Amino acid sequence: MATLGRPLLLPWLLALALALALALASPPSLARPAPFAMRISCGAREDVHTPPTNTLWFKDFAYSGGIPANATRPSFTTPPLKTLRYFPLSDGPENCYNLNGVPIGHYSVRTFFGLIAQPSFDNEPLFDISVEGTQIGSLSSGWTDHDDQVFAEARVFLADSTASLCLHSTGHGDPAIVSIEILQVDDRAYYFGPDWGRGTILRTVKRLSCGNGKPKFDADYSGDQWGGDRFWDSVTTFQSGYDQERSTEESIAQASLPPNFYPEGLYQTAIIGTSQQPDLDYTMDVDPNRNYSVWLHFAEIDALVTGAGERVFDVLINGDTVFRGVDIIKMSGDHYTALVLNTTVPVSGRTLTIRFLPKTGNIAIINAIEVFEIIIAESKTSVDEVRTLQTLKDELMLPLRFGWNGDPCVPQQHPWSGIDCRFNSTSNNWVIDGLGLNNQGLRGFLSPNVSGLRHLQSINLSGNSIQGSIPSSLGTIASLELLDLSYNFLNGSIPESLGQLTSLKKLNLNGNSLSGRVPAALGGRLLHGASFNFTDNAGLCGIPGLPTCGPHLSAGAKVGIAFGACVALLLLVMCAVCWWKRRQNILRTQQIAAREAPYAKARTHFSRDIQLARHQNHGHARSAAENGPSLLS
Repeated sequence: MATLGRPLLLPWLLALALALALALASPPSLARPAPFAMRISCGAREDVHTPPTNTLWFKDFAYSGGIPANATRPSFTTPPLKTLRYFPLSDGPENCYNLNGVPIGHYSVRTFFGLIAQPSFDNEPLFDISVEGTQIGSLSSGWTDHDDQVFAEARVFLADSTASLCLHSTGHGDPAIVSIEILQVDDRAYYFGPDWGRGTILRTVKRLSCGNGKPKFDADYSGDQWGGDRFWDSVTTFQSGYDQERSTEESIAQASLPPNFYPEGLYQTAIIGTSQQPDLDYTMDVDPNRNYSVWLHFAEIDALVTGAGERVFDVLINGDTVFRGVDIIKMSGDHYTALVLNTTVPVSGRTLTIRFLPKTGNIAIINAIEVFEIIIAESKTSVDEVRTLQTLKDELMLPLRFGWNGDPCVPQQHPWSGIDCRFNSTSNNWVIDGLGLNNQGLRGFLSPNVSGLRHLQSINLSGNSIQGSIPSSLGTIASLELLDLSYNFLNGSIPESLGQLTSLKKLNLNGNSLSGRVPAALGGRLLHGASFNFTDNAGLCGIPGLPTCGPHLSAGAKVGIAFGACVALLLLVMCAVCWWKRRQNILRTQQIAAREAPYAKARTHFSRDIQLARHQNHGHARSAAENGPSLLS
């Protein structure tokens, strides 16, 4: 029985071994979980799926302000979505999407722009875009006519499970956004050298597929999701008539590998030189005085080149040789095998020119080009100070036109209106050192929360309609040099704590309704060159130029006087009540007497008649008694 079972068991063991071998031989990327992806259809009220990949776009809910509207797609590159969200300038120059629940890691952050489908709106608004406080894009006139300018994209490290994307108005139309994509990429994606790290952002300037006549995304190439679904613009020639296309259907080895996962199809087309013009030149516009990371993609797909040494060329960028003796077959190991070269170059002018100069074989080749601007990520503003400003925004009833969204100090090109910032090298973040909101129609009150801006050197809130008292917490801002609260509706007394501001050089409290004694410490500062103005406050006293204050009373004496006054008032009220009750009794008695007057008069006459009669009878009796003896005699 055992001998009969062995032939039956052997195929199963072989199949199991084969399956195990295949599992071990499978590329790591096949077993890797799908990357995190958040896609938002701006202005949409429901989740949306778009063809041909059935991609899910989440509805736009509670991420930002602005106004939803119907959208017009400026390019086929833009996702096929029907809505957008736009931000009127009247609501403020800075408007942000704040997204939570994003795992810590590296991401490709991309936003597409659109046009509002209403004829009354500017058909081509111009504005800037920032991610995590760092500007990554700026729309220039004519962006709707260029497929690679209808979006802004950057590789960013997100460190706190949140993502902030802001649109900054430049005064030319209302910013409008169609979609936002936050796509996770490999943690080592686009590593370019020692300067690569969490504090670095790679802004996409150009991504070019050479020899391909149609722009494509990674998804169109069936690329790996960890690539971030990049967009590859197309170019079939650098110099019309002097170069040519080349393509192949052969498989390309070593293409879709970590950490960048370039799609295989990217290497199946190329531009090569000709015998008349063997070298290749590509020139593009860039911003001056920046550093750029350049990635060059090669694969030897020309059947006429059969081995190493048959095609060798140098690569020059703006005239400087960055790669010498590039031999694709030798460096990649074979035909139809991907080779990627990367370098970082500083550019002082406004153009970047890449030249491929043949050394052997007399003809150069290039499959794809990527150019990124290397941006040092902006340090953010102190979280506590941002919260304080948001509180003051509500308490002071700041007009909508100020906005105050996002980060107050970054990007540095777009600080909040009315805010002055200073970089604190000790804490490695930005702090607020100036608050200038004079003559801005503020109608709220200045709360003790203002002390949260502990680095302030100047506060100017003059010429508004701020009410309430001056918060004593101002005395804890030790760096304060200027405090101008003039011409408001402030009342109460000047806090004694302001005398603790030893750095204070100018204090304007004139034009309010303040009362009481000016703190002695402030009065003494006048002798040290400080400039104070307390005029137009009818109740203030205590320093030259103001009325003289009465005797100074201690706090206990003030309490005693207040208590005595209350007791006296209580006694006065009691006496008044007693007098009033007595008066009511007298009036009531008089009223009763008035009603009974006729009957009382009749009784009085009757009593008087009786008394007269009695007197008469008594008189007759007495006369008889007196006359009696004489009659007897």
